[in-house]
Amino acid sequence: MRAVLAWKETIRDQCIYDLAFKPDGSQLIIAAGLRVLVYDVADGTIIQPLKGHKDTVYCVAYAKDGKRFASGSADKSIIIWTSKLEGILRYTHNDSIQCVAYNPVTHQLASCSSGDFGLWSPEQKSVNKHKVSSKITCCGWTNDGQYLALGMMNGVVSIRNKNGEEKVKIERPGGSSSPIWSIVWNPSKDEHNDILAVADWGQKLSFYQLSGKQVITAGSIHVPQTEPNTGTLLEYTIHARLFLEVLGCQDGTIACYQLIFSTVHGLYKDRYAYRDSMTDVIVQHLITEQKVRIKCRELVKKIAIYRNRLAIQLPERIVIYELYSDDSSDMHYRIKERICRKFECNLLVACSQHIILCQEKRLQSLSFTSVKEKEWVMESLIRYIKVIGGSPGREGLLVGLKNGAILKIFVDNPFPITLLKLSTSVRCLDMSASRSKLAVVDEHNTLLVYDIVSKELLFQEPNANSVAWNTQCEDMLCFSGNGYLNIKASNFPVHQQKMQGFMVGYNGSKIFCLHVYCNVIRGGSAPMYQYLERKMYKEAYQIACLGVTDSDWRDLATDALEGLDFDTAKKAFIRIRDLRYLELINSIEERKKRGESDNELFLADVYAYQGKFHEAAQLYKRSGHQHRALSMYTDLRQFEYAKDFVGATDPKSSRILMTKQADWARSSKEPRAAAEMYLSAGEHLKAIDLIGEHGWEDMLIDIARKLDKAERELLAKCALHFKRLKHHGYASETYSKMGDLQALVQLHVETCHWEEAFSLVEKHPQFKNHVFVPYAQWLAEHDRFEEAQKAFHKAGRQNEAVKVLEQLTHNAVVENRFNDAGYYYWMLSMQCMDIARESEDQRDEMLKKFERFQHLAELYHVYRSIQRYTDEPFSSHMPETLFNICRFLLNNLAKDVPPGISKVNTLYALAKQSRRLGAYKLARYSYEKLQELHVPSRFQDSVELGSLNIRSKPFHDSEDLIEGMMCYRCSTNNPLLNSQGSVCINCRQPFIYSASSYEVLPLVQFYLEEGVGDEEAVSLIDLEVPPADRRDARWQDVDHGELQTLRMNEGLDDAEEDPFTAKMSFEQGGSTFVPVKVGRPALRSMSRRDVLIKRWPRPLNWEYFRSLLPDVSITMCPTCFKMFHSEDYELLVLQHNCCPYCRRPIDEQN
Repeated sequence: MRAVLAWKETIRDQCIYDLAFKPDGSQLIIAAGLRVLVYDVADGTIIQPLKGHKDTVYCVAYAKDGKRFASGSADKSIIIWTSKLEGILRYTHNDSIQCVAYNPVTHQLASCSSGDFGLWSPEQKSVNKHKVSSKITCCGWTNDGQYLALGMMNGVVSIRNKNGEEKVKIERPGGSSSPIWSIVWNPSKDEHNDILAVADWGQKLSFYQLSGKQVITAGSIHVPQTEPNTGTLLEYTIHARLFLEVLGCQDGTIACYQLIFSTVHGLYKDRYAYRDSMTDVIVQHLITEQKVRIKCRELVKKIAIYRNRLAIQLPERIVIYELYSDDSSDMHYRIKERICRKFECNLLVACSQHIILCQEKRLQSLSFTSVKEKEWVMESLIRYIKVIGGSPGREGLLVGLKNGAILKIFVDNPFPITLLKLSTSVRCLDMSASRSKLAVVDEHNTLLVYDIVSKELLFQEPNANSVAWNTQCEDMLCFSGNGYLNIKASNFPVHQQKMQGFMVGYNGSKIFCLHVYCNVIRGGSAPMYQYLERKMYKEAYQIACLGVTDSDWRDLATDALEGLDFDTAKKAFIRIRDLRYLELINSIEERKKRGESDNELFLADVYAYQGKFHEAAQLYKRSGHQHRALSMYTDLRQFEYAKDFVGATDPKSSRILMTKQADWARSSKEPRAAAEMYLSAGEHLKAIDLIGEHGWEDMLIDIARKLDKAERELLAKCALHFKRLKHHGYASETYSKMGDLQALVQLHVETCHWEEAFSLVEKHPQFKNHVFVPYAQWLAEHDRFEEAQKAFHKAGRQNEAVKVLEQLTHNAVVENRFNDAGYYYWMLSMQCMDIARESEDQRDEMLKKFERFQHLAELYHVYRSIQRYTDEPFSSHMPETLFNICRFLLNNLAKDVPPGISKVNTLYALAKQSRRLGAYKLARYSYEKLQELHVPSRFQDSVELGSLNIRSKPFHDSEDLIEGMMCYRCSTNNPLLNSQGSVCINCRQPFIYSASSYEVLPLVQFYLEEGVGDEEAVSLIDLEVPPADRRDARWQDVDHGELQTLRMNEGLDDAEEDPFTAKMSFEQGGSTFVPVKVGRPALRSMSRRDVLIKRWPRPLNWEYFRSLLPDVSITMCPTCFKMFHSEDYELLVLQHNCCPYCRRPIDEQN
């Protein structure tokens, strides 16, 4: 180590009491006289003097983060300054300030005076002061900022915590005769234990642990000598990172020195070992940038590295390390041997099993066990030594002497081999990888390269201070000198580039240069380009393999490709993974295998790939492949060049060119021009697609009208675009021109133009299914279900109609739309009847469904009135009507209750209406039944109150209501509720109800005798007897004692009695229903006005009903065959304009 003066300054008539660096090393704070001086460390110029103290400034200190610094003075004050040199705070002690120190972790400041010390931090307003027994001379914080050490005049060291409490007191043997001069804690954060160094006036240096235990005591301390003509040294400070030391003297002299340490290092291939912090060795892998630190804890004097060995010379021994494994990237070293001897040597070299010590003229080979095996004494001083490899234990050494001799020594051979004898001293040397060439740098900085065998000088270069052969390439070396790095390959000129430091190694493409630290420079590109200039592609590829950039690989690949060296080009393109050029090379190789040998054609393809299009076109033309040039120009959209290349003599090529130009115009967002070009080139399909894509209907219809009807594909494409653009008329015109009726039908269906579709189906019935099925689906989607049903009928898709109606019915029930549910069930029944009529196999099943759906339709139809009464505030029905409806519904709910129908609601409505109409017995029955059921909370109070109130009423029903339930066949009065259903309890004759008021109609159903058909029966009824005879034939009241019957006198013989009267004579209470059957005479005697006929379609039979009270006007709906009182029916029709049950419009034909 040596110190070089950086700058020097003298402050007149002032004494330098203290110095402090700013942490970044840019400023120096000096306590001089009454002022605090701030200097620029770089050049020693004063930045600013700071005034604020009234007496001598004794001490200064900078905070660790560089934001604040403090100064203490004999005026008993402390001033806190910012990094901008502004004072922000002042506080005082009772005595003069002796020293200050900032906590390295926080901004806490320790200020010490003759009688006390204080602790200040920005977080607290006041300063915590603590008395001490002696004058404090120095202080210092531990690295973690937890403890403060105070050195005192009485020789005691006091260790305090952050709060000022004393934790440890160190009383030294000298006592007050050895005052403490300086203390400092170990600055290394890697140490687990804090070590305190203490220097006293007795010139002793002692070391203590934090606990106060003494570690070691050093000998006498010698004060460093200052420069001549300077005063006594008072203060001394260093900046470890910048290697600067500053001295302050009593006479006001300030001197700044730059510390320069000699480089201790070693290099072997890509491993570089160097000394750090004087006692550590860092081994760096120059490729992977991995580093490992080896702590020696002693001064490192020499370093040598070779393969997996590392030798470190310390003052008293040499330690040999080895790698844990043979992995080239392994960075873990362990101690192999220790040679515990002190050696004096100029150079140290490590081998696999030996270390080589060089001391002036002598070389010694020592084994790792410290045994001296060989010794060589040279004729001159040894200037350079290097291991050049070899088998373990037999490595070769290359030695250069001051007298110019160059020797080769094997560690197992006592006899050196002289290689060359120069006239000047050797400075640096190296041997090529094949051991055939020798490079030497002499003391005149001249590089000399010799052939070892012939001793011939091959070439020489000036301005060299170090040289190295490439370890992987025989013909490449590099040397450095005068700030330049020089690379020489074969017999090419030297390539130069600027470089700081000097070159120490050359491996592959990596050049290792030493400048403060070892750096890696890429140096393989320049020699490669020198080979490329001479078209030596294979040699250039070998250089590139040592390591070049991707751009260098691309240049090599491109040059080799242009030189038609496809093998080298292929290897280079593989390196940079350029698939495009690899495909080109593979295609050329395949063509070569097929026998092609036209190099001009191959080169034209290469030029085309490289963008040299005009050169490629000329080569294509010269080799007779003009079409390739045309394809190239059109692919590049260079149509003008293509036209010039083709000329006007080739119409086919011109048409192809026009098509490709249109393709380009299309991709260039000029579609109209592209469409016109397509039409000019005859590419109608592309033109139609482009026009249709942009929606130009006028151009498209012009094309469609100009096309011949035989060009079906083009016309179909036009029609398809018209459909997409929603131009139904143009599409219809185009399909009509083509004669494609199926497509035309599909067009009408997709656009919902049903009238045109129906007119087309009338002319062409084979498309019936293509129209009516989607029409029915469209109607169903638009809630036009009756029309949808008709459409399904027309299409022959009855099963689909049934499924749609079943789903609609289910939805209506779930949504409590019971009127719609009744209507849909009626439609379902009619649909089932149609299926039964058309399908013999499903007839029985469909007829059963018909009966069930008819029954459900009537139940839901009547329940709608009950639901409105219970759920809505107002009801449009009279009490008598609701009373009849409830009884009808309960009579028909004897078995199963359909979904959605509430028996509670029905009984509740019946109870309310029964009480109102005087049917108290029935009302009490209804309330009792409600007690057995789960009644909703909204009805609970009303039901309970009604149950109590009804018990105050008579336990019988109104006679008028009971008479209303008389059977018109047997004149039996039936109960208001009948567990047997809606039939007479005596004759079992079913009751016929009005579909509006649900009163029992005076109708009796009769059946035809066998042999009498429907048509014949209708004709006999229509005959009608004369009025006189008819009067005799009216019903006559015949009294049989207890039983009254109606007898019809048909003007027949007494032997043939009236069929209705005959039925009156059967025994009452029979369990079997005996229908009324009539023959031809009875039919002939009936009046057409008294007979109602339900003319069911096949396979159902017609049903015949006779009115027993002709004065009662009854109307029957011709569609659903429901019976109504004529007045009720007319009123309902006026309200709804349709049948209230089947919703048939009144003006619609049956």
